[in-house]
Amino acid sequence: MAIFDFSAGSQPILISMPHNGTQIPKSIAARMQPYAMQSIDTDWYLHQLYDFAAEMGCWIINPHYSRYVIDLNRPEDNRSLYPGSDTTELCPTSQFDYRPIYLENCEPTADEISHRIETYWRPYHQQLQRALEQIREKFGYALLFEAHSIKSKVPRFFEGQLTDFNFGNFDGNSSSDCLSDCIMANWQECNRGLTYSQTFNGRFKGGYITRHYGDPKGQIESLQLELSQATYMNESSLKYDEVKADKVKKVLKSLLEMLIRYSHQRIELG
Repeated sequence: MAIFDFSAGSQPILISMPHNGTQIPKSIAARMQPYAMQSIDTDWYLHQLYDFAAEMGCWIINPHYSRYVIDLNRPEDNRSLYPGSDTTELCPTSQFDYRPIYLENCEPTADEISHRIETYWRPYHQQLQRALEQIREKFGYALLFEAHSIKSKVPRFFEGQLTDFNFGNFDGNSSSDCLSDCIMANWQECNRGLTYSQTFNGRFKGGYITRHYGDPKGQIESLQLELSQATYMNESSLKYDEVKADKVKKVLKSLLEMLIRYSHQRIELG
Protein backbone atom coordinates (compact mmCIF):
# COMPACT_ATOMS: atom_id res chain seq x y z
CA MET A 1 0.00 0.00 0.00
CA ALA A 2 1.64 3.23 -1.15
CA ILE A 3 1.19 5.98 1.41
CA PHE A 4 3.12 8.68 -0.45
CA ASP A 5 4.63 9.56 -3.80
CA PHE A 6 8.34 10.24 -3.96
CA SER A 7 10.55 11.35 -6.81
CA ALA A 8 14.28 12.06 -6.77
CA GLY A 9 15.63 15.14 -8.52
CA SER A 10 18.80 16.70 -9.84
CA GLN A 11 18.91 19.80 -7.62
CA PRO A 12 19.69 20.06 -3.87
CA ILE A 13 16.08 20.93 -2.94
CA LEU A 14 13.45 18.61 -1.45
CA ILE A 15 9.81 19.77 -1.48
CA SER A 16 7.60 18.20 1.18
CA MET A 17 3.79 18.60 1.11
CA PRO A 18 2.67 16.85 4.31
CA HIS A 19 -0.93 18.14 4.30
CA ASN A 20 -1.76 17.63 0.62
CA GLY A 21 -3.25 14.12 0.98
CA THR A 22 -7.01 13.50 0.91
CA GLN A 23 -7.51 9.72 1.25
CA ILE A 24 -9.16 8.28 4.37
CA PRO A 25 -9.19 4.50 5.03
CA LYS A 26 -12.67 2.96 5.20
CA SER A 27 -12.11 1.74 8.76
CA ILE A 28 -11.51 5.31 9.91
CA ALA A 29 -14.15 6.93 7.68
CA ALA A 30 -16.85 4.68 9.15
CA ARG A 31 -16.43 6.44 12.51
CA MET A 32 -16.25 10.00 11.20
CA GLN A 33 -18.90 12.68 10.95
CA PRO A 34 -20.26 12.79 7.36
CA TYR A 35 -19.10 16.40 6.83
CA ALA A 36 -15.56 15.51 7.98
CA MET A 37 -15.17 13.16 5.02
CA GLN A 38 -14.57 16.27 2.90
CA SER A 39 -11.33 16.82 4.82
CA ILE A 40 -11.89 20.53 4.46
CA ASP A 41 -8.62 21.49 6.19
CA THR A 42 -6.47 19.95 3.46
CA ASP A 43 -3.66 22.03 1.93
CA TRP A 44 -5.58 21.91 -1.33
CA TYR A 45 -4.08 21.43 -4.81
CA LEU A 46 -0.42 21.86 -3.87
CA HIS A 47 0.56 19.15 -6.35
CA GLN A 48 -1.00 21.32 -9.08
CA LEU A 49 0.56 24.55 -7.84
CA TYR A 50 4.01 22.97 -7.83
CA ASP A 51 3.58 20.80 -10.93
CA PHE A 52 6.58 22.52 -12.53
CA ALA A 53 8.97 21.68 -9.69
CA ALA A 54 9.95 18.18 -10.83
CA GLU A 55 11.04 19.51 -14.22
CA MET A 56 13.19 22.06 -12.40
CA GLY A 57 15.00 19.17 -10.70
CA CYS A 58 13.43 19.34 -7.24
CA TRP A 59 12.97 16.19 -5.20
CA ILE A 60 9.34 15.78 -4.09
CA ILE A 61 7.51 13.83 -1.39
CA ASN A 62 3.73 13.99 -1.29
CA PRO A 63 1.43 11.89 0.98
CA HIS A 64 -1.77 10.17 -0.09
CA TYR A 65 -3.63 10.30 3.22
CA SER A 66 -5.48 13.17 4.88
CA ARG A 67 -4.16 15.07 7.86
CA TYR A 68 -7.35 13.84 9.58
CA VAL A 69 -5.80 10.35 9.56
CA ILE A 70 -2.56 11.68 11.04
CA ASP A 71 -0.81 15.03 10.89
CA LEU A 72 2.63 14.39 9.43
CA ASN A 73 3.76 17.84 10.53
CA ARG A 74 3.30 17.16 14.25
CA PRO A 75 5.78 15.42 16.58
CA GLU A 76 4.89 11.83 17.38
CA ASP A 77 4.63 12.66 21.09
CA ASN A 78 1.89 15.21 20.23
CA ARG A 79 3.55 18.10 22.09
CA SER A 80 2.39 21.57 21.08
CA LEU A 81 4.52 23.53 18.62
CA TYR A 82 2.91 26.79 19.74
CA PRO A 83 2.58 26.57 23.55
CA GLY A 84 -0.30 28.67 24.80
CA SER A 85 -2.00 28.82 21.40
CA ASP A 86 -4.86 26.69 20.14
CA THR A 87 -3.82 23.88 17.82
CA THR A 88 -4.91 20.47 16.53
CA GLU A 89 -3.48 17.12 17.56
CA LEU A 90 -1.28 14.49 15.92
CA CYS A 91 -4.50 12.61 15.14
CA PRO A 92 -6.96 15.51 15.01
CA THR A 93 -10.33 15.19 16.72
CA SER A 94 -11.71 18.55 15.56
CA GLN A 95 -11.67 20.58 12.37
CA PHE A 96 -10.25 24.10 12.24
CA ASP A 97 -13.81 25.35 12.77
CA TYR A 98 -14.02 23.31 16.03
CA ARG A 99 -16.58 20.83 14.69
CA PRO A 100 -15.80 17.26 15.82
CA ILE A 101 -14.27 14.96 13.23
CA TYR A 102 -15.56 11.74 14.83
CA LEU A 103 -18.93 10.41 15.83
CA GLU A 104 -19.57 10.36 19.56
CA ASN A 105 -17.24 8.01 21.45
CA CYS A 106 -15.40 7.09 18.23
CA GLU A 107 -12.18 9.10 18.63
CA PRO A 108 -8.94 7.17 18.08
CA THR A 109 -7.60 5.32 21.09
CA ALA A 110 -3.97 5.41 22.23
CA ASP A 111 -3.36 2.04 20.55
CA GLU A 112 -4.88 3.24 17.30
CA ILE A 113 -2.77 6.40 17.36
CA SER A 114 0.34 4.24 17.81
CA HIS A 115 -0.76 2.13 14.85
CA ARG A 116 -1.25 5.22 12.69
CA ILE A 117 2.20 6.46 13.65
CA GLU A 118 3.79 3.21 12.50
CA THR A 119 1.63 2.92 9.38
CA TYR A 120 1.63 6.49 8.05
CA TRP A 121 3.81 8.87 10.05
CA ARG A 122 7.03 6.93 10.43
CA PRO A 123 7.42 5.78 6.77
CA TYR A 124 6.96 9.36 5.54
CA HIS A 125 9.59 10.67 7.93
CA GLN A 126 11.98 7.83 7.19
CA GLN A 127 11.79 8.63 3.47
CA LEU A 128 12.17 12.34 4.12
CA GLN A 129 15.26 11.70 6.25
CA ARG A 130 16.78 9.36 3.64
CA ALA A 131 16.20 11.86 0.87
CA LEU A 132 17.84 14.71 2.79
CA GLU A 133 20.83 12.51 3.56
CA GLN A 134 21.11 11.49 -0.10
CA ILE A 135 20.96 15.11 -1.23
CA ARG A 136 23.55 16.21 1.31
CA GLU A 137 25.82 13.32 0.38
CA LYS A 138 25.52 14.17 -3.33
CA PHE A 139 25.81 17.96 -3.10
CA GLY A 140 27.29 18.62 0.32
CA TYR A 141 24.18 20.63 1.16
CA ALA A 142 20.38 20.19 1.19
CA LEU A 143 17.45 22.60 1.33
CA LEU A 144 14.09 21.34 2.59
CA PHE A 145 11.14 23.39 1.32
CA GLU A 146 7.94 22.76 3.28
CA ALA A 147 4.96 23.57 1.04
CA HIS A 148 1.72 24.40 2.87
CA SER A 149 -1.48 26.38 2.43
CA ILE A 150 -4.40 27.37 4.62
CA LYS A 151 -7.64 29.34 4.46
CA SER A 152 -7.14 33.08 4.53
CA LYS A 153 -9.39 33.38 7.59
CA VAL A 154 -9.17 30.86 10.43
CA PRO A 155 -10.14 32.65 13.68
CA ARG A 156 -9.03 29.63 15.69
CA PHE A 157 -5.40 30.29 14.77
CA PHE A 158 -5.07 33.95 13.83
CA GLU A 159 -7.04 37.19 13.73
CA GLY A 160 -8.19 38.87 10.55
CA GLN A 161 -6.97 37.83 7.11
CA LEU A 162 -3.74 35.95 6.56
CA THR A 163 -0.83 37.45 4.63
CA ASP A 164 -0.50 35.93 1.13
CA PHE A 165 2.97 34.37 1.53
CA ASN A 166 3.97 33.33 5.05
CA PHE A 167 7.58 32.19 5.36
CA GLY A 168 8.90 30.50 8.48
CA ASN A 169 12.30 29.23 9.59
CA PHE A 170 11.63 28.78 13.31
CA ASP A 171 12.84 32.28 14.14
CA GLY A 172 16.12 31.71 12.34
CA ASN A 173 16.88 28.31 13.84
CA SER A 174 16.08 26.05 10.87
CA SER A 175 17.99 28.07 8.27
CA SER A 176 20.68 30.72 8.15
CA ASP A 177 20.08 34.44 8.07
CA CYS A 178 21.55 34.32 4.56
CA LEU A 179 18.52 32.39 3.30
CA SER A 180 15.89 34.71 4.79
CA ASP A 181 17.92 37.75 3.67
CA CYS A 182 18.09 36.32 0.16
CA ILE A 183 14.32 35.84 -0.01
CA MET A 184 13.62 39.36 1.24
CA ALA A 185 16.20 40.91 -1.09
CA ASN A 186 14.73 39.10 -4.10
CA TRP A 187 11.04 39.32 -3.20
CA GLN A 188 10.25 42.04 -5.72
CA GLU A 189 11.93 40.04 -8.45
CA CYS A 190 9.87 36.99 -7.49
CA ASN A 191 6.71 39.09 -7.28
CA ARG A 192 7.40 40.63 -10.70
CA GLY A 193 5.02 43.56 -10.44
CA LEU A 194 2.31 41.61 -8.60
CA THR A 195 1.06 42.74 -5.22
CA TYR A 196 1.26 39.66 -3.03
CA SER A 197 2.04 40.40 0.59
CA GLN A 198 4.63 38.44 2.56
CA THR A 199 5.87 38.03 6.10
CA PHE A 200 8.58 36.04 7.85
CA ASN A 201 8.02 34.14 11.13
CA GLY A 202 4.61 35.63 11.78
CA ARG A 203 1.83 33.32 12.99
CA PHE A 204 3.51 30.46 11.12
CA LYS A 205 7.13 29.91 12.09
CA GLY A 206 7.44 26.41 10.66
CA GLY A 207 5.97 23.15 11.89
CA TYR A 208 7.60 20.00 13.19
CA ILE A 209 9.25 19.03 9.90
CA THR A 210 10.83 22.46 9.43
CA ARG A 211 12.04 22.55 13.02
CA HIS A 212 13.19 18.94 13.28
CA TYR A 213 15.13 18.58 10.03
CA GLY A 214 16.59 22.06 9.71
CA ASP A 215 20.25 21.88 10.74
CA PRO A 216 22.17 24.80 9.21
CA LYS A 217 25.44 23.78 10.88
CA GLY A 218 24.96 20.30 9.43
CA GLN A 219 24.40 21.72 5.92
CA ILE A 220 20.64 21.16 5.89
CA GLU A 221 18.44 24.25 5.82
CA SER A 222 14.65 24.13 6.05
CA LEU A 223 12.04 26.71 5.13
CA GLN A 224 8.25 26.63 5.36
CA LEU A 225 5.89 28.54 3.09
CA GLU A 226 2.29 28.79 4.28
CA LEU A 227 0.34 30.14 1.32
CA SER A 228 -3.06 31.78 1.72
CA GLN A 229 -5.60 29.72 -0.20
CA ALA A 230 -7.36 32.92 -1.25
CA THR A 231 -4.48 33.48 -3.68
CA TYR A 232 -5.22 30.44 -5.85
CA MET A 233 -8.66 28.95 -5.20
CA ASN A 234 -12.26 29.66 -4.33
CA GLU A 235 -12.29 29.10 -0.59
CA SER A 236 -16.06 28.69 -0.35
CA SER A 237 -16.43 26.02 -3.02
CA LEU A 238 -12.93 24.56 -2.57
CA LYS A 239 -12.45 24.80 -6.34
CA TYR A 240 -9.12 25.45 -8.01
CA ASP A 241 -9.05 28.84 -9.77
CA GLU A 242 -6.88 28.61 -12.89
CA VAL A 243 -6.57 32.37 -13.32
CA LYS A 244 -5.52 33.01 -9.74
CA ALA A 245 -3.30 29.94 -9.65
CA ASP A 246 -1.41 30.83 -12.81
CA LYS A 247 -0.35 34.13 -11.23
CA VAL A 248 0.76 32.47 -7.99
CA LYS A 249 2.65 29.77 -9.89
CA LYS A 250 4.78 32.45 -11.55
CA VAL A 251 5.87 33.68 -8.12
CA LEU A 252 6.46 30.16 -6.83
CA LYS A 253 8.55 29.27 -9.86
CA SER A 254 10.65 32.42 -9.50
CA LEU A 255 11.04 31.66 -5.80
CA LEU A 256 12.30 28.13 -6.46
CA GLU A 257 14.62 29.35 -9.21
CA MET A 258 16.09 31.77 -6.71
CA LEU A 259 16.41 29.04 -4.06
CA ILE A 260 18.24 26.82 -6.55
CA ARG A 261 20.71 29.61 -7.27
CA TYR A 262 21.10 30.21 -3.55
CA SER A 263 21.71 26.49 -2.92
CA HIS A 264 24.50 26.34 -5.47
CA GLN A 265 26.10 29.43 -3.98
CA ARG A 266 26.04 27.69 -0.60
CA ILE A 267 27.62 24.61 -2.15
CA GLU A 268 30.38 26.67 -3.75
CA LEU A 269 31.14 28.33 -0.40
CA GLY A 270 31.36 24.89 1.23
